Amino acid sequence: MLDLQYLRERPGEVREALRRLRTEAPLDAILELDAEKRELLREVETLRRRRNEDSRRVKELPVSQRAELVEESRKTSRRMAVLEERLRSVEARLLECVYQMPNLPHASVPEGEGEADNRVIRQESRLREFAFEPRPHWEIGADLGILDFQRGVKMAGTRFYVLVGAGSRLQRALIQWMLDYNVGRHGYTEVRVPYMVKEDSLLGAGQLPKFAANIYHDAEDDMWFIGTAEVPLTNLHRDEVLEAADLPKNYVAYSPCFRREKFSAGRDVRGIKRGHQFDKVEMYKFCAPSTSYAELEVLVTQAENICRALGIPHRVVEMVTGDLGFAAAKKYDVEVWAPGCGEWLEVSSCSNCEAFQARRTNTRYRPHPGARPEYVHTLNGSGLALPRTLIAVLENYQESDGTVVIPEVLRPLMGTDRIGPRR
Repeated sequence: MLDLQYLRERPGEVREALRRLRTEAPLDAILELDAEKRELLREVETLRRRRNEDSRRVKELPVSQRAELVEESRKTSRRMAVLEERLRSVEARLLECVYQMPNLPHASVPEGEGEADNRVIRQESRLREFAFEPRPHWEIGADLGILDFQRGVKMAGTRFYVLVGAGSRLQRALIQWMLDYNVGRHGYTEVRVPYMVKEDSLLGAGQLPKFAANIYHDAEDDMWFIGTAEVPLTNLHRDEVLEAADLPKNYVAYSPCFRREKFSAGRDVRGIKRGHQFDKVEMYKFCAPSTSYAELEVLVTQAENICRALGIPHRVVEMVTGDLGFAAAKKYDVEVWAPGCGEWLEVSSCSNCEAFQARRTNTRYRPHPGARPEYVHTLNGSGLALPRTLIAVLENYQESDGTVVIPEVLRPLMGTDRIGPRR
C-alpha cells in the first residue's frame, strides 16, 4: 500500500511511475475520495465542537430556557450521524482503491514494455556439452518410472502428476537440503507457516484484491490457500514494532503452494513446469529502509549460491518496469538452464517491496530507543522453487544410458549417487 500523503502531494510523479509500469490504477478516484474524506472530517469535527459547546451552554442556562438549545443540539447530532455514515462509506471506497494501486518502481529499474525487454545481467557456469541429444524431464522421468502423469491426471485432472520412488525422494531431498543450506550457510531462521490464511493476510501481502482469480478459496470458512510462503511470512510481525538492533530478520520456510493458473491456459502444457500445486522454499527479510537495497543484492547472491552448490548453470535477469509485478519496487529473477526443454526456467524471483507490504500489515521498527516507529522494508525470494529445480537436476545430470547422476550435495540425503530404472 502506498502512502496517501505521497499520492496527494506528488500526483505528477505517481502518474509518471504508472506510465513507466505500463499499467493503469485508480489514482484520480483516490485523490477525489481523499479530498471528500478530508472535507467530511472537517464538517464532522466542526459539528462535534458545536455540539460540545451547546452542551456546555445548556448546563449554564435555567431549565426553562434550555429547550431550544437542546433541540439544536439534537439536530447537530442527527446531522453528524448522516455525515459519519457518509464518511465510513467514503473511507471504505478509498481503501478499496488504494489496495488496487501497485507499488512504484525504484528509480534504478530500467524502463521496458514487458518480459521481452528484461536484461540478463550475468550468467554463471558453462552450459554442459552433451555427447548425445539431451532429453526433456518428462521423458527422463517416465522412463525411470519416477514421474507418473497419467495417474496424476486420473486423480486430480490436468496439471497434476505423481512423483514415484526416487523422484519423490529427490524432491524431498532438495527441500530438506535447501532449508538446511539457508539456515546453516545463510543464517536464516526456519519457520513452519500455515498453508491457509485469512483474507487480511493476503491483503497484507498484496495478493488481494489483484490476484483473487488465481487463488483457491474455501468460501464456507473464508480461508485462502497460499500461493507462496511469502504470504504468511509477510504477516509474521503484523501490528508489531521491531527494534532496530534485531534487524534484519531473515526467515526461511517450506510450503506447498496452490495456484489456479487461470491465465496460463495453453502455456507449458508438457511436463511439470507449471501446475496447480507445487513446493517451494521461501526466503524472507524484514530490514531497515537504509539497508534494503544492499539486502536485495544479498538475497540474489543467496539464491545463486544454491544453484552453485547444486552445480546447475544459472543466470540473473533484471526486470524492467513493465514486468515488475504488483508489490515489488525492484526485482531480479534467477533462472536455471534446462537443456532438455531448451530454455531458462525461473527458480527465484528476488524482490524488494520497500514499505508496500509493511504499510498494509502495520509492521514497523524503532530506529533507536524512544524514536517514533517507522515502516520496515520487506524482501522475498525463492530459495528455491520446485519443481523447476527438480527439472534442472534431471535434465542437467542425465546420462546417455538413461540414468541421472545425483548432485554431490544431495547424495547423503538420497543414499545413492545415481537414479536408474526401477526393477
